[in-house]
Amino acid sequence: MNTLPQQLANGLLLGSMYGLIAIGYTMVYGIVQLINFAHGEIFMTGAFGALTVYFYILPDGTSMALAVPLMLLGGALVAILIAVGAERFAYRPLRGAPRLAPLITAIGLSLALQEVVRNFYPGADRARAFPGLDATHDIGSITIKDADIFLILAAVVCMAALAFFVRRSRTGRAMQATAQDPDTAQLMGIDTNRIIVIAFAIGGFFAAVAAVAYGLKYGNVDYRMGFLMGLKAFTAAVLGGIGNIYGAMLGGVVLGIAETLASAYIDEIPGMQQLGGQSWANVWAFCLLILVLLFRPQGLLGERVADRA
Repeated sequence: MNTLPQQLANGLLLGSMYGLIAIGYTMVYGIVQLINFAHGEIFMTGAFGALTVYFYILPDGTSMALAVPLMLLGGALVAILIAVGAERFAYRPLRGAPRLAPLITAIGLSLALQEVVRNFYPGADRARAFPGLDATHDIGSITIKDADIFLILAAVVCMAALAFFVRRSRTGRAMQATAQDPDTAQLMGIDTNRIIVIAFAIGGFFAAVAAVAYGLKYGNVDYRMGFLMGLKAFTAAVLGGIGNIYGAMLGGVVLGIAETLASAYIDEIPGMQQLGGQSWANVWAFCLLILVLLFRPQGLLGERVADRA
C-alpha cells in the first residue's frame, strides 16, 4: 500500500496520454460516424515531426525550454496536415459509401503511414532516441519527472481550451449542430465539410501533443508506437462514451489507472502470481473494454451521437 499513491499518479499520467489521443477518435466519430483507425499513426507521425524539428532544424545546444514548444509546433503541423489530408483524399470520397469501405480504408492508411515512416525516415526501422525531460521532483511519496508535469499541464490546458471552443465559439456550436444532423446543419448555412476538416485537425493537434509528451516521458519513438497506443485510445473512447469528448478523457484516465494498478498488484492476489506485471498490462486493459461492452456498452458518460434516419 505504500506504493499506491505513486501507482495512482502513474495511472493518471498514462490515462491523460490515452485521453488526448482518444479525443481525436471521439470527435471524428461524433460528427461523421467514422472510426479513424489511422489515428494512432497520426499520433506516431506527430512524434516524428517533433523529432525532425529537434535533430534537423534546431541548432545543437538549444535549451529544452525553447525546444519543446518548437517541437510541439512541428509535430502538430505534421499531424494536422496528415489528418486533414486523410479526410480530404481518403475519407471524403467514401462519405456516402457503406461503412465497411471507410473502415477498410482507415486500416490501409494506417499500414501505409507505418511503412512510409519506416522506409523513408532515417533510422525509423528501430527505436529513435527522443530528447527527454528527466529531472525528478518528490511530492510526498510521489516522484514525478518534468515530462510528467508537461503531460498533465498539456492535458488540462487542452481540455479546457476544447471545452471553451465547443461551448462558446460559433465554430464549436456549428460542430455540435453538424454532429446532431449534418443535412439540416447544411441547410442552415453551415459548411459541413469545413466543420469535418476542423474536427480532424483538432484530433491531429491533440495527438501531436500526446506524441511529444510520450517522447519526452519515455525517451524514444518508433514507427510502430501508434498501433498499440491507438488501440488503447480507442478503448478509452469507447469506455468513456464514443462521441463524448469529456468521456474520452475520463475513459483514458480510468483505463490508465486500471492498467497501472492491475500490472502492479494483481500478481499479489493468491493464485494469480503469473498474471501480473507489465507484460500483462495490455491484457487487463482490453479485459476492461470487454466488461464495459458487456455491461455498459454506451460508456461511462453515455454515447453522444444523434440517431439518424
